[in-house]
Amino acid sequence: MFKDIYTRRFYLDKIRGFYKSDLIKVITGIRRCGKSCFLKSVMNDLEAQGVAPEDIIYIDLDSHGYKSIKTADALDAVIMKQITDNSYKYIFIDEIQNVQDFETVINAFREEGSCSIFITGSNSYLLSGELVTKLTGRYIEIEMFTLNFNEYLEMKHFLGRQTGNIMAEFTEYINNGGFPKTLEFDSAADREIYLGSVIQQIIRRDIKQRRKIRNWTAFEKLMYYLFNNFGAPVSLTNILNYFNKQEKIAIQPETVNRYMEILENAKLLYKCPRFDTKSRKALHFEQKYYLADLSICYANNVDRRINYGHVLENVLYTYLRSKGYLLSTGKVGHLECDFIARKKADYSYIQVSMSIADKTVEDREYRPFTAIKDNYPKYLFTLDPLLQKRDGIIHRNLADFLASDSEL
Repeated sequence: MFKDIYTRRFYLDKIRGFYKSDLIKVITGIRRCGKSCFLKSVMNDLEAQGVAPEDIIYIDLDSHGYKSIKTADALDAVIMKQITDNSYKYIFIDEIQNVQDFETVINAFREEGSCSIFITGSNSYLLSGELVTKLTGRYIEIEMFTLNFNEYLEMKHFLGRQTGNIMAEFTEYINNGGFPKTLEFDSAADREIYLGSVIQQIIRRDIKQRRKIRNWTAFEKLMYYLFNNFGAPVSLTNILNYFNKQEKIAIQPETVNRYMEILENAKLLYKCPRFDTKSRKALHFEQKYYLADLSICYANNVDRRINYGHVLENVLYTYLRSKGYLLSTGKVGHLECDFIARKKADYSYIQVSMSIADKTVEDREYRPFTAIKDNYPKYLFTLDPLLQKRDGIIHRNLADFLASDSEL
């Protein structure tokens, strides 16, 4: 059906069990992370399993032929036009947020039980929030992220590109980010132009056109502040101090919280809350924010020097999130643990550092582990080629871990 589509196997495996389910399959993720291509790979997979092409209906609401569809009635009509018999149908609708009140149409088809529905949209404001209230929980959400390092290497091979040693490729990945289309450009200048346009599309189409923001200057200041401080502890107090003392802008705490929520729901940023390992309770003071993709920072910052500590944290954070781990920053007494990862009832403690070749750095990174008294696994991720054996801590090379598509 669709040729030359790189298949992201992890997400395909995740959704296969729901192909004939009456649950609506909602694919979310930052704009240009690969949702449309993923829909096409699902359609290819269905056809490979024997589904007739005429039973697969695909509507791309961003394409020239469907751009005029803006109402629920128009969407209903275009779907009905393509249903020519009583056989079970698979309906795929891309960028469904372009249609006002789309939920009524989708829910009507779902209740008939004669089709399986797959929809995509660019952020959770336009999808999950509305689906919760209007579709009464009859959906599953598959959240997509930009390419992880393993997928980045696989897609290079898919495109016929040569790859070098792992560390050289990892450095390239850090500098280029994981938006799939960047791999089609040979020129660094072309990649930067493309990435800049993607970020501007998100800001313009997913935020500015759809959110009521009265003080756009303050919103942009906050957005770039968070972009430039990803991975660093952030609190409402230090943000307000930044606005009052440096930007000379008066802003209310409620406004700051709302702006931060908008950025999260546009999938530009992910909040990593703090968690007290002793009380097992979330802390609501300082929190960290990580970028959906490292290129978000590079596309909006003339200073291209890399803070490897935060960069490596960001890469690991998005990778583990894509694998279904819940992540928080751990408070261990007066010490900080970079991440506590949880999947179901299992926990893992994680420290991330570029290197522990220096003995002072080594001791600093191991120190939080010594204060943790339970027996959950503890991981130290670095870029060191030689791995340390100490105190039962699992020392892994981060690039190798990511390249091998590993789990904790």
